[in-house]
Amino acid sequence: MPVGTTGESPTLSHDEHKRVVEITVEVAKGRVPVIAGAGSNSTSEAIDLARHAKKAGADAVLVVTPYYNKPTQEGMFLHYTAIADAVEIPLIIYNIPPRSVIDMSVETMARLAKHPNIVGVKDATANLARPLHTRRACGPDFVQLSGEDHTALAFNAAGGSGCISVTGNIAPRLCSEMQTAWQEGRMADAMAIQNRLVPLHDAMFSETSPGPVKFAASLLGLSADFCRLPLAPIAEATRGRVRAAMSDVGLLN
Repeated sequence: MPVGTTGESPTLSHDEHKRVVEITVEVAKGRVPVIAGAGSNSTSEAIDLARHAKKAGADAVLVVTPYYNKPTQEGMFLHYTAIADAVEIPLIIYNIPPRSVIDMSVETMARLAKHPNIVGVKDATANLARPLHTRRACGPDFVQLSGEDHTALAFNAAGGSGCISVTGNIAPRLCSEMQTAWQEGRMADAMAIQNRLVPLHDAMFSETSPGPVKFAASLLGLSADFCRLPLAPIAEATRGRVRAAMSDVGLLN
């Protein structure tokens, strides 16, 4: 999933944003679906990013609720409807109140779920009552994905069908095995992996994301460890916590 918030999309130029999507599609080569970030607090900008994602060959777009300008529920409905009307590509709503300040209501989501191009939600509310109500309002075909690693399994139990994960960037096998175990009904196996991952989840969110996960990725040789300003380098104590958690879970020798 390119140019999500873990990928520092807020500090990328438009050209950089679009190039990241293009590179991801090229590397994936159809082996896995590519969900491209295309969110903005400007509707016209979000439409432009979604159009580019479709042209580049992405399979879907993830569109965050508009941040800072705080639209009403009706404003959010009109924003997502405009994007979905403009670009024929599956659209996933990204509802993350801690970062966007606004929270899309279940009622608004149910209205949007009627649009044929709006197929699901990445729910980062960490409210485990929310997917229960969303399922009743939007129906079982509306795809609910957790955006919060700690509650990923509990979210599935409440009607979810997976997770768009931060920890998955550095422990993809474990996160995948946990979800597979859940889908196959091997609850004890899924819960054992969940228990193993808890210290790693804690470390990944011990400072503002994506600082810790980028540092973790650097220890695995996957990326540089710095984030663009205004995100500062993570503290030495955080670095120690990340290293310890990675060692505990078996990612570092």
